[in-house]
Amino acid sequence: MRDTFNRKIDYLRISITDRCNLRCRYCMPEEGVPSVGHGQVLSFEELFRVARIAVENGVRKIRLTGGEPLVRKGLIPFVERLSQLPQQPELSLTSNGLLLADQAVELKRVGLQRVNISLDTLNPQRFEQITRRPGLDQVLAGISAAETAGLWPLKLNMVPIRDVNSAEIADFARLTFKHDWQVRFIEFMPVTGGLDYPPESRVPADEIFEIISAIGPLKQIERKGPAGPARLYQFEGAKGVVGVIPAVSDHFCGECNRLRLTSDGFLRPCLFCDDEVDLRTPLREGCSDEELAQLLSGAVQIKPERHRIAEEPVVADRRRKMQGIGG
Repeated sequence: MRDTFNRKIDYLRISITDRCNLRCRYCMPEEGVPSVGHGQVLSFEELFRVARIAVENGVRKIRLTGGEPLVRKGLIPFVERLSQLPQQPELSLTSNGLLLADQAVELKRVGLQRVNISLDTLNPQRFEQITRRPGLDQVLAGISAAETAGLWPLKLNMVPIRDVNSAEIADFARLTFKHDWQVRFIEFMPVTGGLDYPPESRVPADEIFEIISAIGPLKQIERKGPAGPARLYQFEGAKGVVGVIPAVSDHFCGECNRLRLTSDGFLRPCLFCDDEVDLRTPLREGCSDEELAQLLSGAVQIKPERHRIAEEPVVADRRRKMQGIGG
C-alpha cells in the first residue's frame, strides 16, 4: 500500500486496550479517563481479522500497544495466532513493563520478537511522581526478564521533561555501556492539553544530543532496513546504542510508514490528526474481506503529508487522549 505521497505503508500499530495500570502525568489526568467500554473494544477475533487483511495487503510489521497491552487477558493466544500468519510479520510490543516479568518467557515462546519498554526515571520516588503509582522495581524486573527471554533488540523509551526528569538523560545514556540495549530519548509530544506538563516542558532533540555527547565521543549508526524515527549513536566501548527521536522539532513524517488501529476499532492514518476510518461498524455488520481491504486502502489515501504539532496550538479537548490512540 502506498499513500498519495508515495510512502510505502507496511507498519500497523494495534491498540488492544485503552486501559492502563499507570497514570502518567503526560498521558492522562490523575483520575484516569473513562474507558470506551467492553462492548466497544474489538474482540481478539476482530483484531486478528484486521491484522490478517493488513498483512495480506503488504503490512510487514505489527506492534501491539495500549493503554498497557499486558493488562488484557488473552494476549498470549493472540500473539501466537499473529505469529502463525503465513507472511510472518515482525511482531513487537510496547509496554510499561509492570507485568512483563511474568509474561516475557511465554510471549517469546508464542512468537513475540521484541519489546519496547517505556521508562522515564531510574529514581523510585520520581517514578511514583510521574506515574502516580509505585512500581520501578517491577519495571526493572520486567526489563531483565525480557532480556533473558531473548526479546531483542530491547528498546528503552524515555521522555525527558524539563525540570522533572531531564537531569537523568545522561544516566539513561550511560546504561548503554553495560547493556546491549537501545536507549531512546523521545521528545515530549503534547498531543492534548489539560495535562500536568505544558508544551514548554519539551526538551528539544538538539539539547538532548548535546547532553549525551558530553559523556564521550559518539559515532552515528547507519540505520538498516526501513527507516525508523530514531537517530542512532554509540559511545566508544559501549554495548548498546542511544537514539534521539525528534518527534516535534524535526518531524520524520517523510519516512512515516504506519497506520494505527485503536482498541475500539478506528483506523488512524496519523498520530496527531483526528481523521479516523471506522472499521468496527463494518466488521460487525458482516463486511467482506475485500471491503475491509478497501477501508484499509482508504485510510492510507487520507494520510497527511506531515503533522503540524509544533506550529499549531495544543487542543485541550481532542477526541482521544494518548492512551486511547495507542502511541
